[in-house]
Amino acid sequence: MNDKKLKRPKEGRKISGVCLAVANYFNIDVTIVRIAWVLLTLFYGLFLILYIACAFIIPEDDGTIDAKYKEKN
Repeated sequence: MNDKKLKRPKEGRKISGVCLAVANYFNIDVTIVRIAWVLLTLFYGLFLILYIACAFIIPEDDGTIDAKYKEKN
C-alpha cells in the first residue's frame, strides 16, 4: 500500500510550498510542476484559485516521522 502523504515542506518552498508538495508526492522535478502551474494559471485563471485553496487545505509538514514509518524501520 502507498503510504505517501501530501504535505507542504518548510524547506525549499518559494511561496507556500504547494508545487513542492505536489512534486514530492508524484516524485517529479519541482521546476516542471512550477512551470506547468504558471502556464495553466495564465491560460485558465481557475488554477490561481486552486493554488490558494491548496495552500490552505494541504497541511504543512511538521518534520515528525509517522508512527507507521517508525514501525517499518
